[in-house]
Amino acid sequence: MQSMAMPGDPPKNNSTPTTVVSDVMDQEKGFSGAAGFDSPIGMIPSAVAGGIIDEVAERRLIFKIDLYVYPILFLVYAMSFLDRINISNARIQGMTEDLELVDNQFNIALFVYFIPYILLEVPSNMIIKKVRPSIYLSSLMAAWGLVNMCMGFVQSYAGLVALRFLLGVLEAGVMPGIIYLTSMYYKRHEFQKRMSFFFCSTVVAGAFGGLLAYAIANLGGRCGIAAWRWIFIIEGAATVAISIISAFLIVDWPEQCRFLSASDKALLRLRLDADGIEDARMDTLNRFAWIRILRDWKIWLGALVYMGVGITGYSVTFFMPTILLEFGWTAVDAQVHTIPVYAVSAVAMLTVAWLSDRLRHRYGFIMLGCVISTAGCIILLVQDGLSRNIKYFALFLVSMGGFTGTPMALAWLANNVSGHWKRAFSSGIQVTLGNIAGIVASNIFLPREAPHYRTGYRVAIAMTWFGGLAATALFAGLLIENRKRDAGERDNRLTHPKEELENMGDYHPSFRFTL
Repeated sequence: MQSMAMPGDPPKNNSTPTTVVSDVMDQEKGFSGAAGFDSPIGMIPSAVAGGIIDEVAERRLIFKIDLYVYPILFLVYAMSFLDRINISNARIQGMTEDLELVDNQFNIALFVYFIPYILLEVPSNMIIKKVRPSIYLSSLMAAWGLVNMCMGFVQSYAGLVALRFLLGVLEAGVMPGIIYLTSMYYKRHEFQKRMSFFFCSTVVAGAFGGLLAYAIANLGGRCGIAAWRWIFIIEGAATVAISIISAFLIVDWPEQCRFLSASDKALLRLRLDADGIEDARMDTLNRFAWIRILRDWKIWLGALVYMGVGITGYSVTFFMPTILLEFGWTAVDAQVHTIPVYAVSAVAMLTVAWLSDRLRHRYGFIMLGCVISTAGCIILLVQDGLSRNIKYFALFLVSMGGFTGTPMALAWLANNVSGHWKRAFSSGIQVTLGNIAGIVASNIFLPREAPHYRTGYRVAIAMTWFGGLAATALFAGLLIENRKRDAGERDNRLTHPKEELENMGDYHPSFRFTL
């Protein structure tokens, strides 16, 4: 019995593997496919002999890519996130008093980071497209580690704000660059669980930050340096050390990477072409490509989804130690109690990601995250008379809902764009607009509203459902577009000139979208 195609599956084309193999056989053509390869192949890999991909060799290749691609990037982004949020741990260890921060000055120090972070993400992806990611990302890492160390010696509010701004400049290219790089190695329905595994680096960083702050508290006064200063100094130094190692471990583009043999690269290209993106390329940045990028409603809606559902994740990381302090724990105990929240969130992220890839579906899981985080915020809004344990449980809900939805939004858009330049700009634009959530989250938990923080929780609920509404619009648009392509209503695009037809990206009528 013939299997029925699922919505969002790539169009079936039984001739695709054979066609691609015949291309590989032609040594004069070189290796130029959907993943951006451009290296000559002098042999047909045995894994694809006869036009059929060997499943054992394919699994071996995926394991090899997983082993080389994600572990070091996990560590890089964990340190990026830790160096971004450790100011929240430093706050309750005496930073506020030593720097004489008053009113909303702490909030300003938080959100100033996001000004360059937002503005520089797209330009950064244009740079990383042209250079080796291993050199680019590791250099940024070394620089922001030094800046983080400098925050341990800052003596004024103005100095803190200046260093936070510089930290945003240097970290701007990390997230969009990693999304862009890793999306070039995997099929669309393999990407979510890997993206969520990668995004677990944020919750690991949050948990480790709390544990490390707890340990560093004992260093207070050592060498005449306050405990909060040691947080910045030690974590910044660790970042610099890891950056040196990362220069040798971060992978480059598939056509540049050294851990894949020529046969591996051929198999990788065949896998990606079989995912329905062989024709959906965008290797040239010309006027036609710019129009396809800037007029793509998917990119803008995907950015709004990320911005909306990301609000609770940022709120948790910036203010959870302070909120726990308001629950009645000491500063040291508050640091420790952040750890279980992050640990449970990590398990939830991986579970939801596995289900999402297995079902080849994204939208429903994003909405589930919205519901869970909203439930947690509502409990905290009506917290008067509730026990500390119930309020603590509500933080678990807020964190789980926010952290499961965020990587889902990133992977969903990455699934639905194709071509080198389209992916470079889509990830940059999404993270750029999405990180407006960081500015909002930095300014909605007002000190004068402690311990209830009603503005913070209300805005978080509103932003979450703004993201949910954008996700619903994106889901409906993708569903309609798939049906139109199935009915042949987009086949008129095949009449475009050859140079446009080969540079359409996902605008090509053969491409199908993931719901």
